[in-house]
Amino acid sequence: MNIRAWVAVLVLTGAGLSGCATAPEAAPPPDVFVDSAFAPPSMRIDTEEPLALSPAMKRFADTEMASEIRAKGVRQGLIDALYTKGRLQLDYDSEITRTAAEAFDAKRGNCMSLVLMTAAFAHHYKLPLRFNSVYLEENWTRSNNIFFVAGHVNVSLGRASASASPANVMVFGEPDLLTIDFLPPKELGHNRSRAIEESTIVAMFLNNRAAESLSMGRLDDAYWWARAAIMTDSRWLAAYNTLAVLYRRKGLQANAEATLRLVLAREPLNMQAMSNLVLVLTDVGRRDEAQNLATQLAQIQPVPPYKFFDEGVAAMKAGEYAAARQLFRKEVARAAYVAEFHFWLALANYGLGDVAGARGEITKALENSATTQDRRMYGAKLAWLNERRELGGRLKEPLRGASGT
Repeated sequence: MNIRAWVAVLVLTGAGLSGCATAPEAAPPPDVFVDSAFAPPSMRIDTEEPLALSPAMKRFADTEMASEIRAKGVRQGLIDALYTKGRLQLDYDSEITRTAAEAFDAKRGNCMSLVLMTAAFAHHYKLPLRFNSVYLEENWTRSNNIFFVAGHVNVSLGRASASASPANVMVFGEPDLLTIDFLPPKELGHNRSRAIEESTIVAMFLNNRAAESLSMGRLDDAYWWARAAIMTDSRWLAAYNTLAVLYRRKGLQANAEATLRLVLAREPLNMQAMSNLVLVLTDVGRRDEAQNLATQLAQIQPVPPYKFFDEGVAAMKAGEYAAARQLFRKEVARAAYVAEFHFWLALANYGLGDVAGARGEITKALENSATTQDRRMYGAKLAWLNERRELGGRLKEPLRGASGT
């Protein structure tokens, strides 16, 4: 049985959509939480904080933004003040999910953070806005043996403007609505979206923080973030899935199963909940039930995420570079957004003496990097190879790195 732990979470592009009910649900049953099993959080968890305007943001609104607004109107002035190069100069960075104020101070953030910051300023100016969940192809990543699936959100502001849009964000929409998106147009295409409530956006943020804490081994903090996400919007099922993963990590298999059963009662084919329930049932020795559920899951998703990648890594360790290259190519073919896949394909090329191919894949890894740390690492590898572009054949010096062999 080869079923991995999956947790629906907001990473890479902004907001996960796995598990979202279409109608309001009752508050979560009180026994879904086990507060006594977890230490108090190490930080204050405030559901108002994600969209709060900081003093620095208020000063920016009163100065830089005010001058743009006087010249162009509220909405276009807000957009231009935030996203025109030469002013705030925000950069995309998915390493952590920041509040509106943290994204403003750091001048970077993932799509969720940048949506929150835009919305905070819109609230300040009492601009009508709408949050949207965007249906994109599922993006999977993995950290510390946990799988993460990412979705996407954007924000729409009222009344259209004839003014030019900033070059580094996409602005589109209906006659009375402009939607600001932080993905390139080629990645968005004609994807469908739907409006979601502010409570759902805040729950997504809180669940993101839970998953980030979980990936760093801070289970107690992760629990309280996930709990806050469920209490903020009990309809959004991804937070229950995160909570179940936490319970399993804490050895609370009965609570993990009950939480996953709650998700599956609302969404019987929720793949993340099914996958995690397979693991929980296996933990407690109910292998026949686990196998039946795993078989059902395999029919929905015959090739799990990272399957070819893991087989490629095993081939690399065995020195079978040609076989590894083919496996990494398969993984890239279905998930070209994952920088790690391109990097390992570069290693396989390098092992085969294809320095040009290695350089090309590291370039793609750099292009698909979502964090500052990864961009620095892949940039250093690319610079190292570029220094040796004139050398032919296999290089004696190994290409190593944080993800290397």
